[in-house]
Amino acid sequence: MTTPLTPANPLHVLAAASRDVAAVRLAALAPAARLVFRGREAAIGPAGEAFGVPLPREACRFNTAGGRFAFWLGPDEWLLLVPNAEAAPLFTAIEAATTGLPHALVDVSERSVGIEVAGEKAAFVLNQGNPLDLSLAAFPIGMCTRTVFHKAEILLVRHAPDVFHLDVWRSFAPYVWELLEDARRELA
Repeated sequence: MTTPLTPANPLHVLAAASRDVAAVRLAALAPAARLVFRGREAAIGPAGEAFGVPLPREACRFNTAGGRFAFWLGPDEWLLLVPNAEAAPLFTAIEAATTGLPHALVDVSERSVGIEVAGEKAAFVLNQGNPLDLSLAAFPIGMCTRTVFHKAEILLVRHAPDVFHLDVWRSFAPYVWELLEDARRELA
């Protein structure tokens, strides 16, 4: 899921200079489009059908299919993550499917970037700046939540026992990356 970095990504220089630490790896995630969907009950099903992934109805969970992700952010709010090329057609399809239903759909693709933290000490590194219990029992695979890393708001997602993704606002990304690097230095 990682890709060569481009100057448009604020992490490209930091990622290129990142040292290898076997216990936990950092990677900038591939560019992706991000759509925020807000809707009432009647719009949720049609939006998920048009997106190709049902919108999760359970708090702090995500659904995925075919490289698309639907993250539950609140009782009526989801973050939809898709490969860049798919954003415009999906935006149109979701709008068509929810015509006449109370909803909002906003493209926030340029707002944030993704960071992967992976390895046997991934939870340890994240807990250097995040107060959540990241044990598998408390934060299982398939869970996501808005939280903080030091002073930056993030969306934290657990994809596997030792694989986490952070969605962080672009302006905070270098700050978060450097703090993750500081936490990894303890393990080097």
